[in-house]
Amino acid sequence: MSEGKVTSWKQLNSDFPDKPLVLYGPGTDSGTYDYFVNAVVGQKYARRDYNPNEDDNVIVEGVAKDINAMAFFGLAYYEENQDKLKAVSVSWKGSTPVAPNIYNARTGLYQPLSRPIFIYVNRKAVDRRKFVERFVQYYLDKKRTPDIVRDAGYVPLPPNAYEIALDNFNKRKTGSLFNGSEVGVSIEELLKR
Repeated sequence: MSEGKVTSWKQLNSDFPDKPLVLYGPGTDSGTYDYFVNAVVGQKYARRDYNPNEDDNVIVEGVAKDINAMAFFGLAYYEENQDKLKAVSVSWKGSTPVAPNIYNARTGLYQPLSRPIFIYVNRKAVDRRKFVERFVQYYLDKKRTPDIVRDAGYVPLPPNAYEIALDNFNKRKTGSLFNGSEVGVSIEELLKR
């Protein structure tokens, strides 16, 4: 609805300069794009008049080089580029605005912009191939995995989430716990479903 209509910063706030609004974001094949459109803005309000790119580094550079630019992308890329970027604090349902950081993402405070990432495992593969089972158990090890996740630039789950996920796996609980558009729900709540 704002596509082609809201094109300057002044239209967002009369105190802002009358400068063009330049938008960047992940391409439509990205899970970040899917989550942002489905859970945050809604399909009806999704804009196509932005600079899409599958490479978040390109998005970072676009925003860093243009004072009139704004984007959405993964926290890892912001964390790596804090010296070039300014993050936006968000208010969820009238709450105090919260900044994007590892703690706020991990605890789910940075809503509606925090999203979990899941792995999905074929049950037959787990039952037939022991290495698949061992991999998932390794992946869900609450002592080892948070360091690996941090090293990869992502946000580790709370420790009890690894325990719940491993218990679900060991019980061979199947199916998706996340419909891709649910916000304001902690990872622990999702895993207990």
